Amino acid sequence: MRKIVFALMVVMMLCTVSQAPAAAGPVSLPKGYESWEKSRQKIVEDKKSLFYGVHYIYLDKKGMKAYKGGGSYPEGSRFVVVYHNLKDEAGKLVEGKKNMVVLMQRDKKQTETGGWLFAGYSADGKPSGIDPLKNCFSCHQKDAADRQFVISKYEDFSVKK
Repeated sequence: MRKIVFALMVVMMLCTVSQAPAAAGPVSLPKGYESWEKSRQKIVEDKKSLFYGVHYIYLDKKGMKAYKGGGSYPEGSRFVVVYHNLKDEAGKLVEGKKNMVVLMQRDKKQTETGGWLFAGYSADGKPSGIDPLKNCFSCHQKDAADRQFVISKYEDFSVKK
């Protein structure tokens, strides 16, 4: 289970993009995503890892039904992953400042990325500008083509409100 959760974090981290190839322009970070269902804290302590830090996954109601029970993700379903730095407080690693946010949104117009729009943002919500095809979709395609390109599974999500 940890390997799957880690794989999701790796893929979502690589999905730091400003827009999908077919997108008309930058996509705004969804307002109010913090009120969506939220995963438990995930921590990657390996300083050599690109994904060193604390991560939370948020999923909107539209996508949660498919995430829980299978079936197709409805158009507009959205995952948001928030990344934080780790900091040392008296020898204990704790959550630090937010450093990045990524979005994966169901969008049938995004044919080059399997019907998903990938977007990434800096901590202040500005688009990050990385290529979604190269930095996101290649891993989603390799690891989750049989699951509509969603790498994580509900049993890995460990939802808490």
